[in-house]
Amino acid sequence: MSNIISKKQFLALNQKAAKEMQRNDRLLSKAKNVLIKADRYRWLHQNSWMGEPLLNLPQDMFALQEIIYKTRPDYIIETGVAWGGSLFFSASLLELIGGKKVIGIDIFIPNNLQSRLAKNARLFSRIKLVTGSSTSCGTIQQVRKIIGRSKKVVVILDSFHTHDHVLKELISYSRFVGEGFYLICGDTIVESIPAQGHRPRPWGPGNNPATALQEFLKTNKRFAVDRDIDEKLLFTCHPGGYIYAKS
Repeated sequence: MSNIISKKQFLALNQKAAKEMQRNDRLLSKAKNVLIKADRYRWLHQNSWMGEPLLNLPQDMFALQEIIYKTRPDYIIETGVAWGGSLFFSASLLELIGGKKVIGIDIFIPNNLQSRLAKNARLFSRIKLVTGSSTSCGTIQQVRKIIGRSKKVVVILDSFHTHDHVLKELISYSRFVGEGFYLICGDTIVESIPAQGHRPRPWGPGNNPATALQEFLKTNKRFAVDRDIDEKLLFTCHPGGYIYAKS
């Protein structure tokens, strides 16, 4: 039984290995190439949670789960609703840890989405849908009214991925995030992959969440990138996008 190690030792070994992995440029390049090639086959869109499509990598969702478990927020704010799978994912975690609400924001939330989500009454009771632009004054006021004075907030930005829009989101929603809590800037990978000819978008290299985040962090010194998360995610759509409010 002498080969049994403690949890602390186990985690220390993992952290050391993750740092070593990040120095393996060949491995990192191969992993990114897998993401680039697999996107042509809608690999990122193949997952679901509680029956609703979940448009994210499983490894990113596990990173989110670790953040939520560690910080135990009252509220999770998500810009970009899509098919609702991520809302159910966050609501499931709040149900487990005793949080309050997931706030889902989008410019268009179809009625059939609300009716589908409402079939799971228990989880839907933890979801508040807000229709409107994530950067409009009216939307931000609605969010502020819901969360009140709470600073126990995790924010996930995953809506319109142009530089200007994401920068506005970062400035607006960072104000809700208290010390030790996270603001996750989605799809920063866009900066380091070729423009997607098979799925044209108004964003791409030079105009995306990563460029917005770089500009934001230059002027907002309250936030820092969580390098421990970065180092262990071999596959991620949000490299450098997991930031937290420092003490």
